[in-house]
Amino acid sequence: MREEPNIVVIAALIGDPVRAQLLMALMDGRALTATELARVGGVTKQTASSHLRRLCEARLLAVEAQGRHRYFRLGDRVVAQLLEQLSSLSTRLGAPSQQRCGPSDPALRHARVCYDHLAGDLGVEMFEQLVPRYFVEPQHGLRPNARGVRFFGDFGIDVEALAAQKRALCRTCLDWSARRHHLAGSLGAALLDRFFALGWARRARQSRAVLFTADGERELRDLLRRGRK
Repeated sequence: MREEPNIVVIAALIGDPVRAQLLMALMDGRALTATELARVGGVTKQTASSHLRRLCEARLLAVEAQGRHRYFRLGDRVVAQLLEQLSSLSTRLGAPSQQRCGPSDPALRHARVCYDHLAGDLGVEMFEQLVPRYFVEPQHGLRPNARGVRFFGDFGIDVEALAAQKRALCRTCLDWSARRHHLAGSLGAALLDRFFALGWARRARQSRAVLFTADGERELRDLLRRGRK
């Protein structure tokens, strides 16, 4: 008999409503305590701890002890990618095509963290404006062309150093609100980090929203306009 990966266990773990809430609460890349996650899931700390233990055993979550506290985060980027894809699929299958998809919060729709890279309308806009000029699309994924390496280098990002890492340099990620792609991988993460370092944007507290200042969004759009030249 042909053996296949057993997806039943993982599907059952993610499919529980409380565990799904706990996982999605960590999609902004933060690490939270069991108490904080219990509040998110609307359950007692004891119940949350039971769910968290099962998620850790399946390696959907990782836990780190620091002093008296234990902090939980998503197991890795593969888990984050799976959750984003499930969000996109559930939105597509669960709503009529004419209904607006994704979050109702305008801030989340406009710009948000998808684990460690920029998602939302701004993330999609950036992807769609930069990719045709600065990337090539070989058989497997994306990679910056020579012009792209110079462009990102001028912006303060060393593409060659990122490419030397074990992590994928560039990867498309289907945006669950816009239903189009944004940029993931180490380059997508480096871009978001650069926006934060420049003071163009900051993370909202207790939310996945990324809040751009008026000047920051103007600078980003100037960057995208330069990309079209």
